[in-house]
Amino acid sequence: MRHPTRLGVALTLALATAGCSTAAGGGSAADPGSPARTASVTSCGQQLSFAQPPRRAVALDQTSTETLFELGLQDRMAGTANLKTKIPARYQAAYAEVPVIAPKIATGEQLRSAAPDFVVGGSADLFTPDRAGTREELDALKVPTFVSAVDCPSRNPAGTTPFELLFSDYEKLGTVFGVRQRAGELAAEQRAAVAAAGATAAKVPRGADRPTVVYLYSVFNGMPYVAGGTGLPSEMSRIVGAKNAFDDIDEDWPEVSWEEVARRDPDFIVVGDLSERGRPGDSAAEKRATMTGHPVISKLAAVRENRILTVPGIELDPSVRSVHALGLLAQGMKDLGHVR
Repeated sequence: MRHPTRLGVALTLALATAGCSTAAGGGSAADPGSPARTASVTSCGQQLSFAQPPRRAVALDQTSTETLFELGLQDRMAGTANLKTKIPARYQAAYAEVPVIAPKIATGEQLRSAAPDFVVGGSADLFTPDRAGTREELDALKVPTFVSAVDCPSRNPAGTTPFELLFSDYEKLGTVFGVRQRAGELAAEQRAAVAAAGATAAKVPRGADRPTVVYLYSVFNGMPYVAGGTGLPSEMSRIVGAKNAFDDIDEDWPEVSWEEVARRDPDFIVVGDLSERGRPGDSAAEKRATMTGHPVISKLAAVRENRILTVPGIELDPSVRSVHALGLLAQGMKDLGHVR
């Protein structure tokens, strides 16, 4: 049973005390000389307006949490949730400052306990009645919600790439929190990283000789889950001049058969390492062992010749870390001889 009245009371208390809070560090200072203002942005079809920057933001997933950290906003956060993998060294100090309201997906009750004035999520499915509550419920309680633009493609201009949508997230969050300069710098840094990876495409064979790749994300109950045509890996492939072997499937991470992987016979395979998640078949070592021990997959040239790249699995989903996986992909293609 949901208790919106209790959330409303908690939010009232939070807003009453917000003016007394002090920053834990200087990383999230507003743009120099910024006057009091109303900031407005759109997020997945909703218009959001802020009379002042949020001071009790809650990030519902690791992706959103790390984006806020990159913007230096840990002192504006009242909670984080849904840690999927190991915390990188550069974020550990920031994580230590922020309460964990839920180790996995947060419920409405757990979100209420943090008394947020802003809620950020990497995907719309975090905002459901049996999870944090719907965006409409939270909006009725004067709690604005932000969903990454990458998760609502129908709301975005046609042809906008997933990376550009990520960069638009940074810039919109920069507007909301009054840290536009840092957001612009982060977007510029990552645009440069995408451009550097994209420089390899001009040196890769095209047409029928273009190298194909299978992205193996997980193995569950013995079955492979690979990158389909709607996920970020297809865009990463395009950037570096490769072709996702399963880009004809209109899903992010479809379950396929090993026989279908063999039929598509990729030139190389990218394995997502999800060791810290701890499920059977998540680690890169387990995935490699499964492939080398499979009677069909073990015969593929990509497996026999160890044309297998390993990247952090979390970086294959859109996040502030995805440009790192893109760089690993570009370098791996060079190491495998696909770049002239």
